[in-house]
Formats: sequence, C-alpha cells, structure tokens
Amino acid sequence: MRKCIGLIVLLAVCLSANAWEYETQDKRTSHAAQMRIGATFTKEWHNGLRLGLEEDLRFDMYNSLYGPAFRRSYTTAKLTYVLLEYVRFDAGYTLKVIGPDSTWTDSKRQDVNELLRHHVFASVTGAYMADFFKLYLRERVMCEMRTDSINPLEKNKYKWTLRSKLGANFYVPGKPVKPYVWVELVNTLNAPEYQQKNGHQFITDVRTQAGVKWRVSRNSSLDFYYRFRYGYDRDINITKKKGYIELTEETLFQHAIGITYNFDW
Repeated sequence: MRKCIGLIVLLAVCLSANAWEYETQDKRTSHAAQMRIGATFTKEWHNGLRLGLEEDLRFDMYNSLYGPAFRRSYTTAKLTYVLLEYVRFDAGYTLKVIGPDSTWTDSKRQDVNELLRHHVFASVTGAYMADFFKLYLRERVMCEMRTDSINPLEKNKYKWTLRSKLGANFYVPGKPVKPYVWVELVNTLNAPEYQQKNGHQFITDVRTQAGVKWRVSRNSSLDFYYRFRYGYDRDINITKKKGYIELTEETLFQHAIGITYNFDW
C-alpha cells in the first residue's frame, strides 16, 4: 500500500511539473481622450450596388499610459448591395496602420509588419423604416490578419470577431440634419485557449456613438459625433522556463470626438 501511495504522489509531482500554471501578473486600466478626422466617398449605381472608400485618422490627445500621439489610421474599400432598402450586404478590406507607443523598442520600429494589420469583413444589415426614424441591426464577421512573428499560443495570426451593432437614424422634416445613435458589441470567435475567459470566448469591446449628419449640399455632408468605448483584453505571456502563464487584464475607457466629411455621387 505504501508503495502504491508513493507512486501516486510521484506521478502527481511529475504531472504538475509539466503543467501550465496561470499567474495574474497585472490588472491595467487606462483612460484616453481621442480626436478623429475622416472622409468617405460613395458611388451608387441604380442596381443597388455601392462602392465606398473611407479614410479615418485617430489621435490620442490624452492617454494615461502612453501620452498624446498618433494612434491609428484606417483605410477601407467596400462593396455594398442594397436589397429593397430593408436588407443590405457588404464586404470589404481595411488596412490598419498602428502608431508606435513608448513600450516599443528600436528593433520593433524597424519591422514594418509590427505596424500593419489587414482586415477583411462581411456583414448583413436588416432595417425597419418608420415615418421619422429607421432602426437597423448589423451583424459583421471580421478577420484581422497579422504578418509579423508571434507565438500562436498567445495570439492568432487570423483573429476572428463578431460585431453586432444596433442603431437608429432620425429624420427632421424640412431640416438638413439627421441625428443618430448606435451601440456595438465586439465578441471574440477564436481566441487562443490560454487567452479565453473561464474557457470561453469573451466580449472585448462595448462601443456607443451619438452624432448628427448635416447635409451641406446635394452631394456633401458632415458628420459630427461623440463616441465612448469600453475595451477589455487579456494579454498572455507564456514563460516556458518558469512553466506558467502570465495574464495581464487590460481595461480601457476611451472618449472620442470626431468629424467626417462624406461625398455621395
């Protein structure tokens, strides 16, 4: 009996020596205030097909972790097909350029792949029309592709997310303004096992925006808006020598004001 107990204890020790152990290294909260400037171009054909080109620049005027700096640039091309104004489908590509922060080393700055992300997406939107407003629900699947070198146990080269947006546009009779509001949830679809929350995928972002579109001419309009974002991420560092996983929970509270110029042709 003593020999059996000794073998069991020895086996348990061996297994525990090879097992990964979680260690919460840090819980980090940051606050940011952002300015955004954008422009869009939309070409519409009579068959319900639209071509859209978009540019979005984002600057942190305040950031509690990194200080003020250029933060992101998004360049997007997409095709949209409108079906009876109640249902529409779209697909597109976005090039994201990331601004470096104070944690980057000189070697990272020399690798352009550290600064780039490639997004492809497809979505379907359903709408309900009334006299003075329109309600809509959009479901979008997005894949973010990386070309830099990463540890696949910590991050995905192909990161899939589901973005669910519920919004309302309001019409003011006789006025060239259109107020609107929306809220969006972003949910991971293939987060690595060690990054998952309690063994499940998790919500990474809650975003809400309120604004007003002002028609200044037949083809041009300006969009003034305020956006609030709550972001949550789980940064994983697998330390093979020590045999445990360092987990850093990152929470972000971000406020942004922006203006976008729209040209419809």
